[in-house]
This record gives sequence, structure tokens and C-alpha cells, in this order.
Amino acid sequence: MLRYLTERLPVMVTPSWVSTRIQPIAVRDVIRYLVGSAILPSEVNRTFDIGGPDIMTYRDMMQGYARVAGLPRRVIVPVPVLTPTLSSHWIGLVTPVPRSIARPLAESLRHEVVCREHDIVRYVPDPPQGPIGFDQALGLALQRIKDAQVVTRWTSASLPGAPSDPLPTDPDWSGGSLYRDERELAVPVDRADLWRVIEGIGGENGWYSFPLAWAVRGWIDRIVGGVGLRRGRRDAHRLRVGDSLDFWRVEEIVPGELLRLRAEMRLPGAAWLELSVGTDDQGRTLYRQRALYHPQGLLGHAYWWSVSPFHAVVFGGMARNIAEAARTAARARQEGREPVAGSGTDN
Repeated sequence: MLRYLTERLPVMVTPSWVSTRIQPIAVRDVIRYLVGSAILPSEVNRTFDIGGPDIMTYRDMMQGYARVAGLPRRVIVPVPVLTPTLSSHWIGLVTPVPRSIARPLAESLRHEVVCREHDIVRYVPDPPQGPIGFDQALGLALQRIKDAQVVTRWTSASLPGAPSDPLPTDPDWSGGSLYRDERELAVPVDRADLWRVIEGIGGENGWYSFPLAWAVRGWIDRIVGGVGLRRGRRDAHRLRVGDSLDFWRVEEIVPGELLRLRAEMRLPGAAWLELSVGTDDQGRTLYRQRALYHPQGLLGHAYWWSVSPFHAVVFGGMARNIAEAARTAARARQEGREPVAGSGTDN
């Protein structure tokens, strides 16, 4: 909840709970204490207070989040008139946290939560470097979003991963903002024919949708100091991890299955484009396409919503034209002709 409030509101009017003291603790330290508690002596039967090394206010936490996330310092104006009910409505409006959760959270924020004792250290000693501090815990959480929130393979969600990785059953609001545009088409071609088109994308072959829009985006990127579309590609037919591809970079490639590109244009956030080949239950070749965007700050959210009206044309056209290019290539191969690369125009 604090993350969403801090990211989306450069200026915020808040209830007096922003001045309540709290002693936040890193999830890793909570797990360490829980594991240690499993082997406590049998005569120990009591509760323990646990907390991190920092005692701070919720205002400090929000400013700390802004600092670690690279956002400008937030302007926070506390007022005494926002009741928990009004506060929960406000939180529900600004964040995707459900009101049923926001209300009890908002009501609890007025209570000070600071450790009265640290007796547990007698049974579960702190590590040599001490408990994890607030800034370090935030850095670890933000790194998880950057590294783990965008899965490398389409099947990764069903595979076991790190304990901190998102689960398929997690609510959408639990893992940070990640906007998606997803497309899927059945293509009556062999998987290899579709993969050749995917691996040949960009450069002289273009992006298979609305060339003017891609060109304009490239010009804008160059104007603001980005790389633009001028880089092209290293090889006309093959890609490898680390290759630059216009204003993308190949972040992951599984031959015949997945191409994941990370955007290197100037953006108020991080963006990826994933193109994948699969097979459905009827044995048909499937083309899957995902555009993912992790916004940074209010400007990041505004950027996504400003360009989302064009996604049907840009990303929808890309999916249709890549499928058509694969069909054309398959026909050319069956007829013994050399397939001609498409220009990337939208139908």
C-alpha cells in the first residue's frame, strides 16, 4: 500500500497516522526468526517482539521508498480530518488494494508498533552483519520486481522458484505494478516457420505493424537522448543474448520457443516484449505475444495510459502480420521458393 501511494502521488494529503512510529522488519529476518523458533527449548513458551534495526514513521518509510526507488522526494501534508473510513476510500481510489483490506490496514496504522524487548536474540542470534535495514530490504524487494516479476519462459509460473517469487495465486496488487498487453493466435504452420519470422524481426524486416508509429517513437527517443531505431541488428537471421535490436536488447532467447527483448529507449519505467511459439491442445502452432511495462512513479503510469489506446493497432497489428508472414514463408517453402521478408506493414 505504501509503495503504491509513494509511486503514484508526488504530493499527498494524509491522515495523522503518517507520524505513527513503527519498526519495520525484512521478510528474510522474519523467516530467520520463524525457523529458529522451531528449535527453541521445550520450556520456552511465550511471545517475542521482533523488528528491524530502524525505528521510523510511516512518513519516513514513504520518503525512504522514494529515495531507494529513485523517485523525487515526496511532499506529504498530514491533516487530522481523514478518518479510517475516509482514508480507506482514498487508498482504494489511489491504489489497487481492495477496500476490504485497505480499511483494517488504515485503522491499524494509528497504533505504534515498536518492540518492547528483543529477548529472542538469546535463542536466535542475529547474523554477524546484524538484521537487514529498511533501505536494504527495500532494495532487495525492488530488485525482485526487476529480476523475477517478468518471467523468462511461458511455463515459469508453474515451476518452483525462490520463496520470494510471485505465485500464480497471488492477487494482482501484491507484486508491484506490471502492465500487460497479451495476444495469442493459432497459426496453421510448422513451429519452425513461425520461429524464423520471430527471430528475423527488427532491422530491415521491421516490426510488422504501423511502421510510421515505430519510426516516430524512434525519432522521439533520439530527440530525448535515447538510441532510437538506428542500431538495426547484428545478423539478419540469427539472434543471441546481448544483441542490440533497434531500441531493444535481446535479454533471453530459447531457440524455437521464446524471444524476450528489453527496451532500451528512454522510458519512465522498464519494458519488455516477449514473442513465443507454443502448441495448443489440438496440436496447432500458437503465436504468443506479451508487452510488459513496469512504471516508475506517476509519470510512468501516465505514460502507459497515454499510449495504451494505440496498442490495438501496434501490438494487434504485429500479432496478425507476424502470423501472416509465417503463413507466407510456409507456402514459399512448400513451393520450393525463397521466402521474401515482409516490410512490417499493418493490414
